[in-house]
Amino acid sequence: MSATAISAAGHDAHEHNESKFQIYVQIAMLLAVITGVEIVAVYLPFAKWLLVTALVVLSAVKFLFVIFYFMHLRWDKPFCTILFFIGLVLAGGTMWALLALFSVEASLPLPV
Repeated sequence: MSATAISAAGHDAHEHNESKFQIYVQIAMLLAVITGVEIVAVYLPFAKWLLVTALVVLSAVKFLFVIFYFMHLRWDKPFCTILFFIGLVLAGGTMWALLALFSVEASLPLPV
């Protein structure tokens, strides 16, 4: 390989890292804005169902940005992404089952 080709390959790698850095900064700013919107939304006089729905959607968007960019699932093999979501579904199912098992009705004392 000539010195020019090696220099060009190094330059491309540097631009690639720099572009990823810019993506990370932009996503971090977007996440900060979404967090600010969530904080402000809590204090606005909206119906409870609308507020909870909006907060869940905004939190899901933030979650997806974090796992796909900051956890590098976007650039990972699809198999790793599938494994991550299988674990997420198992954890969610376990949490749901524990909440159902130890709900308020189930923890009330028996009548005497």
